[in-house]
Amino acid sequence: MKPALSLADYRLVVCLGAGGVGKTTIAAALALGEAMSGRAVDVMTVDPAPRLLDALGLATDTAEPRQVELNGVGYRPGARLRALKLDPKATFDSLVRRYAPSAAARDAILQNRIYRNLSQALAGVSDYMAIEKLLELDAERGTDLIVLDTPPARHAIDFLDAPRRILELLNSRAAVLFGAQTGFLGQGLKLVDIAARGVLAAFDRLTGLGLLADVRGFVRGFEGMYHGFAERAERAQSLLRGSQALIVVVTTAEAERVAETRGFVDSLRAIGLRPGAMIVNRTLPEMPTLAGIARMKLAPDLKRKLRRNWKDFAALKAREAESLSALRAMMPRHTALTVVPDLGREPAELADLAAIARRLSGGAAGEATATPA
Repeated sequence: MKPALSLADYRLVVCLGAGGVGKTTIAAALALGEAMSGRAVDVMTVDPAPRLLDALGLATDTAEPRQVELNGVGYRPGARLRALKLDPKATFDSLVRRYAPSAAARDAILQNRIYRNLSQALAGVSDYMAIEKLLELDAERGTDLIVLDTPPARHAIDFLDAPRRILELLNSRAAVLFGAQTGFLGQGLKLVDIAARGVLAAFDRLTGLGLLADVRGFVRGFEGMYHGFAERAERAQSLLRGSQALIVVVTTAEAERVAETRGFVDSLRAIGLRPGAMIVNRTLPEMPTLAGIARMKLAPDLKRKLRRNWKDFAALKAREAESLSALRAMMPRHTALTVVPDLGREPAELADLAAIARRLSGGAAGEATATPA
């Protein structure tokens, strides 16, 4: 049987989807399945919820890759699975320590109160730090595949677009607003910049907070690092948009998910990306036939109840089939759509993830189809 979803040619798999569709479980199962096949795999969750680590039996404070014991599941030689949960502040601190031009610059940034607040609270920092962690994992020669479990829907688009936004920031006046007269692109300060500095200076006089000095110290602390940020953003762009990266949209075959998924696919296209695969999770099991029910050696009352239940189940299957048809139609031509039947229980241990992995790879009840021409 041809595998339902082959990842053999990919270096990076990015799992995207709305909350509640089982995206984290699918990411963990994909990573486990590839490890079981004999590859060295890292799986990282950007979603702040720690469910991926729970599913893999790891502690929730796993900010660095931790080995997952593969006991109890069959695997080939060379198998290795590591998992981690993104810690944006720890990653930002590590980045500063690694790339600061001097010890003095490093300490000035880490002790700056603007930096301390920004590294923990500013919207978008998680996206930037996820990109940095991705590049760090990609630089490890011993890793064959990286699987990313992203935040739900809209935030995942922000993550994928983060490298472009980093480059836009570094090419804007923000990099020179409070720094030297010339900055990353050699721009001179303009009247609006001088006005902004004047507003902050006035605010400082009224409040006594010393905000202007802190902002100026923060920006100047990064002098000498801007080119490094830009270079890594370019590398991330190439990695996420390269031929060895696969974007997988995870969804379920429910009517309300169809429009949601269509909007998600459209958002990907708007930033110049296209999904390479779709996984439809938790589909209904196959139905018995009415003729099969009639042949069963059961009491007449029980057979009547089964026939009534069959009609209800048939209606559910018909609605699911409509949703699957709509999901297939929205995908690019020849894109694989993989259907994964419901496990029948919440995955609670590695064996459950292994069962889902086998279904994803076509080992049991997996289905691979292509979007009609």
